[in-house]
Amino acid sequence: MSAAPARRRLVGVSYKMYFDLQKTDAYLQAVLPHLPSLLESLQREVDVFVIPDFVSLLSYRDAIKSAGAPLFLGAQDSHHEDAGAFTGEVSPKVLAQAGVRFVEMGHAERRRLFGETDAWVAQKALGAARNGMVPLICLGEQTKGGGTQVAVDECWAQVEAVFRDIAPDAEVVLAYEPVWAIGAAEPAGAEHVVAVTQALRQKAADLKRPGLVRILYGGSAGPGLFQKLEEGVDGLFLGRFAHDPQAFLRTIEEVGSGKK
Repeated sequence: MSAAPARRRLVGVSYKMYFDLQKTDAYLQAVLPHLPSLLESLQREVDVFVIPDFVSLLSYRDAIKSAGAPLFLGAQDSHHEDAGAFTGEVSPKVLAQAGVRFVEMGHAERRRLFGETDAWVAQKALGAARNGMVPLICLGEQTKGGGTQVAVDECWAQVEAVFRDIAPDAEVVLAYEPVWAIGAAEPAGAEHVVAVTQALRQKAADLKRPGLVRILYGGSAGPGLFQKLEEGVDGLFLGRFAHDPQAFLRTIEEVGSGKK
């Protein structure tokens, strides 16, 4: 079995349902002109993605292609089947055809509001990977203060079925977001995040699968955070803070200027 490929750093932002069409378009136009030169100036290679609403995916794809910008496109959710009688759902095959690279799944909001389960997430991961996309799986413990092992056990249970069922060479991104830190004024403590993400990385490595696994931190992530976490994570998955495009660009710069 071949060794896993080198991990590039990764930064992304999800718009959730905060932007209307005008703001969605303005955001992209504020980011695209600056991205190529910014990425070329960094010490470390960084992959960057944005996750707009479904309605904006095709216009984003066309704008990114026209600009020749090194920006990946993501989707906020997906069904696990490519086609069928699933009214209101979005096909992973269609998302792949629309140029999507990353598919977010398992976010705490999806679990809480729509009843999304670990088994459901595993099915979605298979659907995304089957269509050449990367499952971006959100995971995190519910209770604050339970300690590293409790957090690791709870988080691993959320993705164990994914790693059991998905092709060994399929890429997976884990976005660690302690549920209690989402939307909080402050992120989880750096020592806790590093300990949990290092343990999750070791559990993934113990599977001895060749597919790339990258780990992000989300949950009230903002400026100055990545340097505190880079021993455990490969980048950041941003929410409200990065809804300011200039803040998003500053975060990319921060992630790309860390330790070699």
